[in-house]
Amino acid sequence: MHADSTSSLAASELRLEKMRCLVEATQQLSLARNVDAIATVVRSVARLLAGADGATFVLRDADECWYVDEDAIGPLWKGQRFPMSACVSGWAMLNRKPAVIPDIFDDPRVPVDAYRSTFVKSLVMVPIRTADPIGAIGVYWSRPFEASSVDVDLLQSLANTTSVAMENVAIHRNLERLVAERTKDLSAANEELEAFSYSVSHDLRNPLTSINGHASLVEMDLRSGDLETAQRNLETIRSETLRMAQLIDDLLRLSSFQRVPLTKSRVDLSAMAERICARLRHAAPARRVRIEIQPSLLVRADPGLIEALLENLLSNAWKFTSKRDDARISVARTTTAETFEIEVRDNGAGFDRAKAEKLFTPFSRMHSRAEFPGTGIGLALCRRIVERHGGTIRADSTPGQGATFAFTLPADTP
Repeated sequence: MHADSTSSLAASELRLEKMRCLVEATQQLSLARNVDAIATVVRSVARLLAGADGATFVLRDADECWYVDEDAIGPLWKGQRFPMSACVSGWAMLNRKPAVIPDIFDDPRVPVDAYRSTFVKSLVMVPIRTADPIGAIGVYWSRPFEASSVDVDLLQSLANTTSVAMENVAIHRNLERLVAERTKDLSAANEELEAFSYSVSHDLRNPLTSINGHASLVEMDLRSGDLETAQRNLETIRSETLRMAQLIDDLLRLSSFQRVPLTKSRVDLSAMAERICARLRHAAPARRVRIEIQPSLLVRADPGLIEALLENLLSNAWKFTSKRDDARISVARTTTAETFEIEVRDNGAGFDRAKAEKLFTPFSRMHSRAEFPGTGIGLALCRRIVERHGGTIRADSTPGQGATFAFTLPADTP
């Protein structure tokens, strides 16, 4: 009788200790901010709760079981992947309930050949989240052993807590992404404010100063009766008014591009470039430009924004090759399968590569308006478009030897 009481007390203390272990694990999992931290807690706690010789943490990856981590007396399957239908963890997930296997050699659910090189003789596998399993937790013994219902319940409780922790990690990652996006948007907004301030103080003031000066000249011309000179000054006023209107429109475009919803679909960049170049040829039929466009440049992108990007780059190439008789423009993919980079290359006026980064600043120009017209907003728009797609853009050049603009697109490009 005394021995039974002692045994019962020891069992009660063991259960209490396991409950404390589970509570502590729950606290640790609530603080986890990535999958590695979750795996570290799960693999050690699962082994302690079951008094097992090994434990493993498995995640579902489409139709495969990915054995993420393990804590065991011998190597198991860490880092390996198996079809859902070919392992016990897959069975637990597909059937949404624990698998209790006292003898692996006497259960049809066990792929015995996968276990022969391991110490495992018996196991329990519980799904992480029974409603819609996202993984499994397995514990193993080096001897035939049948886990009690209490131990299985404790393991399932750990799995349920793990499910919540996984959801918290996903929420945390999403919040980090949103914060990063908002920070990026704020940075872009600050750039726009700086550009607007500069434009008001410099770019918009210049045409206003010119308009004011020529208006005074018109007044003097009219007093003197010099109508011909007055007409020329009026033409200058009109030209400066149009330039200021263009600057204002460009400021509005720069602001609006940041707010346009991004809707990706399959885009044929090659066909798009052909259409843009056809429009450029139609506008300047006397020009002879050799244009080479690599076929089948297929991407996933927002069609409207990506066309604005390509049109800016090709229009620049067209403009800055205008003083060459042997003008050449090319559009091609230049990198490996890991990244998708498109280069727009020309043999035009070029620029000092040391100042390349300035090109993407709003209203920054390398050439005078008299030499090449424009407001300096196009490449700033290009950067905004590429960054909204999660890519990067760069420029390279040598004065008098042409320029290359290359932009990358993210991994969802086909």
